[in-house]
Amino acid sequence: MQIENAVVLVTGANGGIGAEFVTALHQAGAARIYACARKLESLSRLVAADPERIVPLSLDITDQLSIQAAVSQCQDVNLLINNAGVLLNYQGCIAVPNLDDARTEMEINYFGTLAMCRAFASILKANGGGAIINILSILARVPIPMTGSYSASKAAELSMTQTVRAELAAQGTQVIAVMPGTVDTDMAKDYPPPKVSPAEVAKASLQAVIDGIEEVYPGEQATQMAAQIVDNLKAVEKQFAQMLPST
Repeated sequence: MQIENAVVLVTGANGGIGAEFVTALHQAGAARIYACARKLESLSRLVAADPERIVPLSLDITDQLSIQAAVSQCQDVNLLINNAGVLLNYQGCIAVPNLDDARTEMEINYFGTLAMCRAFASILKANGGGAIINILSILARVPIPMTGSYSASKAAELSMTQTVRAELAAQGTQVIAVMPGTVDTDMAKDYPPPKVSPAEVAKASLQAVIDGIEEVYPGEQATQMAAQIVDNLKAVEKQFAQMLPST
């Protein structure tokens, strides 16, 4: 699949990675880009770059009515980019006082992404198959205890992505899992380097669509971790296990 002349919907378009997706898609010649966020005003800067091709859309991926409204408006989509996500809990799974943040992470990262895949699967089929990009994390493969519930939500999202890939293969829909390491966004502002730029994540993800690659590990950190996981998963697990929540 080519990006030029594609019609694309990007969730979480007001965030660091989402905004870079919109910019990269615009530069690559996408015919129309539905830039989605819960608050339309947060998209004004992106839309100003090209109001004819960049269409702002209010969307809450945890609200089925909001998703259905997007489906009604975006019948021409052939590339769905599920970028919306949240990391709320830095206190692990046991030390955290309650499970409210863990439930929200699962609701957005897993159930919200799944709901979008389900809602747009038939649209992609009608438009020739197309592709889905799910923005995950290397933590989908190996968790960090400090962000245990987030890691769990991303692991669930990876498993779901693999399942959706199998289910939609017959209709010709590519389903791509993107698993960067630490991305240089506000979400990771307190994390030490190395960090991969949001622009590099967007570029690698779109290139995967063109090349037909199912799993992408943008940046040196994620690439090295992915190789280590293949060589010795338990060693990487033990290494990450040192990153415990502060007491």
